[in-house]
Parts: sequence; structure tokens; C-alpha cells
Amino acid sequence: MALEAGKYCDGAGLWLVKPEPKNGKWVLRITVHGKRREMGLGRWPDVSLAEAREKADEARRELRDGRDPIRERQKRRRVAQRNLHLFRDIAHDAFETRKAELRDGGKAGRWFSPLELHVLPKLGHMPVAEITQIDLRDCFAPIWHTKAETARKALTRTSICLEHAAALGIDVDLQAPKKARALLGKSKTTSTNIPALPWQGVPTFYQSLDEGSVTHLALRLLILTGVRSKPLRFMREEQIEGDVRVIPADQMKGRKDATADFRVPISTEALRVINKARQHARDGYLFPSVRKGVISDATMSRLMERRGMKARPHWFRSSLRVWLAEATDASHEVAETMLGHVVGSAVVRA
Repeated sequence: MALEAGKYCDGAGLWLVKPEPKNGKWVLRITVHGKRREMGLGRWPDVSLAEAREKADEARRELRDGRDPIRERQKRRRVAQRNLHLFRDIAHDAFETRKAELRDGGKAGRWFSPLELHVLPKLGHMPVAEITQIDLRDCFAPIWHTKAETARKALTRTSICLEHAAALGIDVDLQAPKKARALLGKSKTTSTNIPALPWQGVPTFYQSLDEGSVTHLALRLLILTGVRSKPLRFMREEQIEGDVRVIPADQMKGRKDATADFRVPISTEALRVINKARQHARDGYLFPSVRKGVISDATMSRLMERRGMKARPHWFRSSLRVWLAEATDASHEVAETMLGHVVGSAVVRA
């Protein structure tokens, strides 16, 4: 027979309070630090008498230990709420936090893309606190040997995301990425180095670039200045100050706000190439593409590929470095500085 509306005591402070016959709630009356309190234990009939007694016993144990059962429950709920954060949300938050450190605010997508392509589709829906080394192993196993460098970057970014979650107060396993690496083993992929053109062959190749096209002129200036492809391709008229070209810090390799402008001397031959490039200039850029923007690195690479060359544009820097070491008396510090490399500690550089 169903109990009518009213209050029914089960003993030791446990009550069933029924405002109407079909609904009610379990309440535990306790004294905390000298004050009478009522602690709800759930709705009736969803919570059975056995469950209510079990919850009441747990609360009484906490009370005997000098703890407030109501506050302890609130703490557990807060922890559970924190741990419900999905990895996808943590990854996006970690990315937003680091945008200020990334080139162009991370617009190129290079930092986030390894996560977006290889991690979020599999782990994005999981609470970050539940991610284990087994989950990471299963996530990265398909690309661990076939796309080793991409997998390495993605796992490193994942580790950063877990550290971000820990900073937010979420209970995560910070060792999971390290343990996943141990489970995955050493990558079987071997990197293939692209050879640089021996410096002895550079003059002949330089002389062959005689068409006066944007591609030929860009490759010539790349050889003459030893800069990287991007600052060469994005070279603008206003960056030329007499016989010096000033490369803005945001075009130099290095962390944002930790890299300074780089000054490159312009030789007589380089100035001659620049003057020819000015005839092709568009929107302030000396090396525009056929349609819009600037010439691509792939355009220069394809020219060398069509000639049967294994070397690529970037490796003219290597050719220059070897020439400096073998054919000149330039010191190590001077040679490295010419390539825009940081030499020595901050104290030495000062």
C-alpha cells in the first residue's frame, strides 16, 4: 500500500518527506558544527530505501571524521564537473592561449592542424580526465610509422593540451603521452635528406637562370643573399634601404616577439637582380605570382625538378654555408650570423 503524503522517519535522522502520495524526497537531518542541517539524498521513488540508507551511512561516516557531508558532496560535484571537460574544448582553449606566441596569431593553422586532423576525430569527444596512454596509443598507431613527423607533432601538441587541462585544475594523467610513446615504440620511418647543390655547381646553375622571369630572378636573389624562401618571396620595395634589405621580424624563423629584424647586405649583383625584379613588381611585392599574391616555393622547386635536380631552393643556404667553411676564412660566428642563426648566449651576443 502506497504511503500517503506526510513525513516518515526511518531512524537515525533519515526521513522520507512526501508532499503528495506519488512524489517525495529523502532527507538526512544532521548536526554540523553545532548547527542543524538537512541534507537531500535524492528523489523518491527514483532513489530506493536501500540507496537512501547507503547514502545516509556515508554522510554519517564523514560527519564522524569531522567533515561536513554537504560540503564534501559539493566538492565532489565540482571535481566531476571539471572532469567533464571534453578534450576538444581543452585543445581549442590551449590553442587560443598560445596564439599570441605563434606567427600571425596561428592563422596558418600549423600548430592546430595535427590535432584537428589526427587527434580530435578520435579523442575530441572524450572527457580529458579519462584519456589514458591506451587511448593515445590507439589514436596514433595508424600514423606512427607512416607519418612519423606528423605523429610526433600531434603527440607533442596533445601533451601541451593535457598540461593546459592540469593548469585548469582538471585531474589528468600528464604521463600518458610518455607512456603512449613507450607503447608505440620507435618509429620505423627513416627520414630522407634532400641533398644540397654542391657549392662548386652553384655558379653554373646561377648563370643558367637567364630568362629574366620572376622565377629565375627569385632563384638568383635567393642564391646571392642566402635568405630563406619566405622572406625572399615576400620581399617588398620599402624593405630596401640603400644597399641593405631589412627583413621584418615576422618573416624570420623564430618565436614571435623573440626575433628581431634581420639586415641583409645587398651586393652589386644582387642590386642588379632587384632592379630587374622591379619590372615585375605588383602591389609592392617584387616577386608576384601570375595571378595573385607572391610566387610560391613550389614554383621554384618545380623549375629545379624539371631540370632533373634533386636539390631544392631552401638548400642553397646549405651550399652557402659549406662554401663559407671551405673556401673562405669566415669565422663560425660570422657564417652562422649570415644565415640568420643565433650564435652564443644572450650575454655573449650583447
